Amino acid sequence: MTDFRPRRAVTALGLLGIALIHLLDLPGKLKETLYLGAAYILLIVASVGVAEYPMRRRDRRARPAATVLAAAVLLGCVVNRSVGLPGAMDDIGNWLEPLGPASVFVEAVVVVLGLSGLVDSMARGSTDV
Repeated sequence: MTDFRPRRAVTALGLLGIALIHLLDLPGKLKETLYLGAAYILLIVASVGVAEYPMRRRDRRARPAATVLAAAVLLGCVVNRSVGLPGAMDDIGNWLEPLGPASVFVEAVVVVLGLSGLVDSMARGSTDV
């Protein structure tokens, strides 16, 4: 049986990275677009909470929660940079802002790890998704 501890550890670190990146960007968002600042705060809290959970115990819900959270943030970033969000049109086309590529990378790593874990579980016929 495959040892999933490294995957869980990297996923947890990725979620903490997502929290850190958004914490660093938070002051600007609170000044620019209050609702995005509030969303950042919720994201930071959720990322830390979800990151801590799989490290304490192996639970079927931890991997999907991490994957969905990271995928939602990744999607939000793509929408924000491509077509913009209400009241936040300044970021359209701003793909190379220093925190942007870091955010996309970390979110993509968490999504890929989550999906690869799902594929591994399905291949083993396990219900541990």
